[in-house]
Amino acid sequence: MDKVKKQSEFVRVMKQMSKNKLAMFGLIILLAELVLVLLAPVIAPYEYSYMDAMAMQQGPSAAHWFGTDELGRDIFSRVLYGGRYSITMGLFAVLISQTMGIALGAVAGYFGGQVDNVMMRALDIVQSLPAMLLSIVLSTVLGPGYMNTILALSVNGMPGAARMLRAQMMKVRDCEYIEAAQSINCSKFRIIVNHMIPNSFSPNIVQATMGVAHMITMAASLSFIGLGVQPPTPEWGAMLSGSRQFIRQCPHMVIFPGLAIAITILALNLMGDGLRDALDPKLKR
Repeated sequence: MDKVKKQSEFVRVMKQMSKNKLAMFGLIILLAELVLVLLAPVIAPYEYSYMDAMAMQQGPSAAHWFGTDELGRDIFSRVLYGGRYSITMGLFAVLISQTMGIALGAVAGYFGGQVDNVMMRALDIVQSLPAMLLSIVLSTVLGPGYMNTILALSVNGMPGAARMLRAQMMKVRDCEYIEAAQSINCSKFRIIVNHMIPNSFSPNIVQATMGVAHMITMAASLSFIGLGVQPPTPEWGAMLSGSRQFIRQCPHMVIFPGLAIAITILALNLMGDGLRDALDPKLKR
């Protein structure tokens, strides 16, 4: 029965989203990007590290659709491979931050009182620091690199996820089905995991969708200032950082990685807006 209910809820959300043309447009763009980056070894005409000394800083052409960089590397190939790093950094950072945030928010929302007060004040300290500054400090301490960048970004998203779930759990903890579970001596862990979190985390799904776009931007920013993914890895922010000195002579070196970031964030925001509307209980039919 639970499986049928979950499937019917998923179908309802997808039907509601399908009525939103902008949300479906964003979803199609995002799926297309994921297919392209996953098939990068097949689609890319060159290896991302291949250097052609006879074709340095060339504009877009039949041989190089997006042109080449200062080392003669094909920008189209590097954008495709770069999507693997940029998109997965955003996804993994949100996954880790939501997991940690949901765990903290569930404990604070269920127990309340002094436990809630201590945990929320600790999160207040984290949120009092500017997000970018905190990411820079953590990246400096951990060192640059793919995994370290993900960890640095995850800390930023954790307080928001925790507060979101805590607020929802405080609404449902006095519901009748929670009292029923307590009356039959269900363990606190089971009540939280099986009853409270499934009925509280819908807003976190929307927050996570929007958060991926934010994390991609933050990851690109860290790479731009040299604290994220390091060259020659073709991450979009690192590509922008490496080509900024050539922006006047070879604008294509900046335009295409920048467009990749902009299109991805636009698609995620459109999809997030549609998902938020689809999960709105007022729109249920």
